[in-house]
Amino acid sequence: MTEYRLHCFAQSGNAYKPALMMALTDVEWAPVFVDFFNGAHRTEAFYALNPMGEVPVLEGPEGTFSQSGVILRMLARKTQKFGPASQPEDDEILRWLLWDNQKLTGYVAPYRFMLNFLPEAKRDAGAIAFLNGRRRIAFKILEQRLSQQDWLALPDRATIADISACGYLFWLDEIGESRDDWPAIGRWLERLEKLPGWRHPYALMPGHPLPGREG
Repeated sequence: MTEYRLHCFAQSGNAYKPALMMALTDVEWAPVFVDFFNGAHRTEAFYALNPMGEVPVLEGPEGTFSQSGVILRMLARKTQKFGPASQPEDDEILRWLLWDNQKLTGYVAPYRFMLNFLPEAKRDAGAIAFLNGRRRIAFKILEQRLSQQDWLALPDRATIADISACGYLFWLDEIGESRDDWPAIGRWLERLEKLPGWRHPYALMPGHPLPGREG
């Protein structure tokens, strides 16, 4: 029997974070497809699983977890990989996890959703412009950090902070960017791609392509 079940769908960068973590650490897991675009996360059954009505949800021997940062921290403890070796390292990793969730993913995710998955008639140009401005500020912070060191939280090795912050950045084309625009970020993404076990989110989780879209 599979040790972990990850409720996810291919277009979710937040679900990609624990999926990638498990792929990189050889944790045995199976995806459970959540038909997000048809409202599966708003059903009574899903709310019973996660009252927040959000993906990802991870079921395993330790219990049921939601919120990608919490899941990443739990998996780092379990596998003893990509986590801290000291309390100061733990604090630094947590600092960047919180930054990612609020400032990077917090703006990139809705911006990408509005551009790619929201019907054009429902798009709010003002909201899109606001999100674009905020996510560009986050990109500048990330670019500056990665121009100073190879990895986000710790200079000498990848951690769950990197796994978290990259969640939506393998879709740069879907937000109108390229690696050439952000060279330090581009080199960092290349380093992540070279980690044993790395896979693209569309290859790691079910639900891609969406009906009517090319693969």
